[in-house]
Amino acid sequence: MAQHQLMTVLDKMYRLHQLLLELAEKKTEIIKANDMNGLDQMLKDEQKYVAAIQTMERERQKVTAEWTGRAETTLSECINQTSGEVREKLEGLRNQLMDITAELKERNDLNQKLVYQSLQFVNISMNMLQPQPEQPTYGNPAKQSARPAKRSMFDKGV
Repeated sequence: MAQHQLMTVLDKMYRLHQLLLELAEKKTEIIKANDMNGLDQMLKDEQKYVAAIQTMERERQKVTAEWTGRAETTLSECINQTSGEVREKLEGLRNQLMDITAELKERNDLNQKLVYQSLQFVNISMNMLQPQPEQPTYGNPAKQSARPAKRSMFDKGV
């Protein structure tokens, strides 16, 4: 009975990860389009899936603990206690979960790089529009006042 419960939980976890991967792929397009409202909504949607995955992980831990009688039981330990068709199904589900989490990690890394690049672009643009004032130096004030004032690219030429 616990074996079938575990398979059901793993299958649900896989489906949730698939949906989360789909959101991550949509997030890439939203980031490329610089859609901040869409990105905000996407983050809220992702949080719902992450919470559901955490709930399923707690359920998986509960089922494996009931199966083995130990609180800290891994999926591999459960698989090692089975044989035949049940073992093949559990191994297949484990492999699917490992594959999709690897894909999800790659997509999240890409999204993180895209966001970082967007932030760099914003910083460069802001620095071009608002040049930083010169840092104060300690020297002869007469020599400093002889230098022309640094002007922004938007200052009207005389």
